Amino acid sequence: MVQFHIQPDSDIPASTQLYNQILFAIASRQFPPGHRLPSTRQLAMQTGLHRNTISKVYRQLEDAGVVDAQAGSGIYVRDQGHDDTAAHIKSPLLEQYPQAHKIIQTSLDELVKQGCSLGQARELFLAEIDWRLRCSASVLVTAPLHDIANGEVLMRELERALAIPMQLVPMEELAQVLDQTRSSTVVTSRYFIAQAEAIAMPKAARVIPVDIYDFEQELKMVKTMPKGTCLGIVSLSAGTVGVAEVIIHSLRGDDLLVMTAQVNDRYKLNAMVRTAQTIFSFDHVSCATVKATISASRDDIIRPPQVICCENFIVSKSISLLKRELGLE
Repeated sequence: MVQFHIQPDSDIPASTQLYNQILFAIASRQFPPGHRLPSTRQLAMQTGLHRNTISKVYRQLEDAGVVDAQAGSGIYVRDQGHDDTAAHIKSPLLEQYPQAHKIIQTSLDELVKQGCSLGQARELFLAEIDWRLRCSASVLVTAPLHDIANGEVLMRELERALAIPMQLVPMEELAQVLDQTRSSTVVTSRYFIAQAEAIAMPKAARVIPVDIYDFEQELKMVKTMPKGTCLGIVSLSAGTVGVAEVIIHSLRGDDLLVMTAQVNDRYKLNAMVRTAQTIFSFDHVSCATVKATISASRDDIIRPPQVICCENFIVSKSISLLKRELGLE
């Protein structure tokens, strides 16, 4: 069970601490689609927060489009419709895909029940496949302008993994870009899926969310660091840095001195490599930059910090799903 920690002495409001931690659990699939969130009573006992505060956080998550409230049942993580258990019929090789026949039969049965002929069903299937193939020709990676670096991290990693060209588009410009393209696939972090769907779906563009790495090993390290340790956090993305800081502060409070920097902030980076005992780098670009900064400052550093580079920002299942969706497998 995911444990949430609220630091009462933090300048960050308790509701914001809880909201960011739950959103991180959803984005990293610690809470997968369909997962029932803890009740307000359970969270109140775990965090010490008032149930009204927790209810407010749940309403914010519902407004953001990441959870659904079911009367009398609870709060559930919203299924965005692109889970890796979804069926994608791309081949008649039923021996290779043993569940495909059953899936096809079920789909056809539903269409026939609605009055659709087999010829019409065939046309619908082919139209869907053709549309997806056309969308694959144009892949747009998007994130809000205030954290466009998050999109840059996604795009760099996806380009390296998929070896296809992609275009980075600020969320605020997405509608305009989609108006100029015949069909596209929009890729974004699950953090921003509700915003992307609201813009893209009316324009007949499909949206695929990707899940970020859950940083489980790094969080285990944080829990065992000696009191007074200076920990550095570096990323291209301001949003990633901010969420990481909230989570670490919630886990350890003032036990650790946390320094943060975006990769282009040379002043903060130089101060960090001289002060921090350990530095977490959350993407390949920031990892290379941190190591280069340490190398350039080696004469001024008595003991270089330990650099922990996260190999992947996106989980491998999301990469595999995207490959299938884009017809690359």
